[in-house]
Amino acid sequence: MSSSTEGLQFPISASNQKPSTSKTGREIIAEALAAVDHQSSVRAKQEKNWRKKYPEYFKALVEQGIQSSEAAINIAEQGLNKAHHVFEFYRDQEKHTLKDAVALTAHPLHTVKLKGESDAAPEWYVPYHGQKLQGEALLAQIQKWQDAGIIEASHADALREAIAHPEWFDLSDRTMVLFGAASEAGPLTWLAKWKANIVAIDLNNERVWDRILSTVQAGNATLYAPSLDAVHEDTPIQELKHKLGANLLTHIPEIAQWLAQSEHQLDLAAIAYLDGEKHVRVAMAMDSIMTYVSQQKADTSLMFMCTPTDVYAVPEEIVTAAQAKFQNRASAQKLLTQSIAKVTGQHFFKQNNEQTTTADNGKSYGIADCLVVEQGPNYALAKRIQQWRATVARQNGQRVSINIAPSTTTRSVTKNPLLKAAFNGASLFDVESFQPETTNALMAALWIHDLRNPQSVANPETALDHPLELMMHGANHGGLWRVAYLARTALPFAALYGFAEEKLPVKKVLGLFKKA
Repeated sequence: MSSSTEGLQFPISASNQKPSTSKTGREIIAEALAAVDHQSSVRAKQEKNWRKKYPEYFKALVEQGIQSSEAAINIAEQGLNKAHHVFEFYRDQEKHTLKDAVALTAHPLHTVKLKGESDAAPEWYVPYHGQKLQGEALLAQIQKWQDAGIIEASHADALREAIAHPEWFDLSDRTMVLFGAASEAGPLTWLAKWKANIVAIDLNNERVWDRILSTVQAGNATLYAPSLDAVHEDTPIQELKHKLGANLLTHIPEIAQWLAQSEHQLDLAAIAYLDGEKHVRVAMAMDSIMTYVSQQKADTSLMFMCTPTDVYAVPEEIVTAAQAKFQNRASAQKLLTQSIAKVTGQHFFKQNNEQTTTADNGKSYGIADCLVVEQGPNYALAKRIQQWRATVARQNGQRVSINIAPSTTTRSVTKNPLLKAAFNGASLFDVESFQPETTNALMAALWIHDLRNPQSVANPETALDHPLELMMHGANHGGLWRVAYLARTALPFAALYGFAEEKLPVKKVLGLFKKA
């Protein structure tokens, strides 16, 4: 082990002193499958080409989870238990399992408080194509999205409830913890306008804290920020941005114990994102802290934002809609896609949502497999960990807000040229990607709805017929669930369409997709 190794790490091999993210991912997924599908579990553990084949095993998790409520809970518990035992936490050159890290002796964090300077009343609107949608205009747009299959009815209904209850947006009674507070896809900007008590956790980085501090200062909220060192209450903001912050990967005991000591009820939001294998590590760090705080403070709620480019159990109606879209394709599109599929050995333009499975509750569910191989198994594992935690926590009586956010043109996504082009060309398949400011407004409102509305599925007292229905409600998948084709088999053509300029002949050819 390198003497410089600190914090949360993938298991480090004794033979070469290097971590293997693929081996760890295989082991966690294999363990999750072990109790419900032995053969798939064995294949996952032995898979040689994990980087390309991982979607098969993530789909198996959902296929097996649909079978029964018990299976879904079992998968989530087994996967989480394996992850917490296999990840390692290093401090002072000593190795600990992650499950033991939160209880290590911690250097107490100091709290810095900052009150926003605005006295404006809380207000909510949705920025969309240069407009600020509110009232009737917003209701009309919500209906358009619903009619187009961009959002599910439950998402639309939640937004309508938020419009009908403007009093929900006064968050002066809530203490909301943002892991990765400066995240581009996070709700910081809105919470700062809604009088929230914001506990911001992010890296000790001047640029990060400049954004957080300026956002809060311009609003009507109150910020509580951690510092490794004592900070005088009169310290100017220009100095504060150099002093605040705590690292989720290295300060797990400090953050967990600091939050657990709060006298307030906490709403914990896992919104931190890092590239590559760090995304798994930060997901596990957040999970460890959230679990510890929830054990210490039973009234703690959890919040997660799912990605649409994942695999989910979906209502039977979604399968019927996708099948209808496939059958009703324009003649030119059908001819073109069938030709391409034949030439490529059915590698492209595979049909989406072809079958349903009947669970032990008597209901039939389909599978929306929207995994994009290019995003990689680490991204899929990080998001699966969050789904598992949401499933288990709600089953154990905890309020859990977990909603699918649409594909969004954040910097972390658009720096990948293929994904950027695919998002630009998504309309080719009746899929809509959203600008960050639109996604932020919609998903922040969904979180408030889930906290305020007693009928929300986030409330564990609201009955669900199956645990996986928690992820079905409130979905804004941008249309991906209802497309005619398996998403990853159409992605290259969406990207080609996105790359093409209007003057290029290729765009005219691809325009056949849009003709009735």
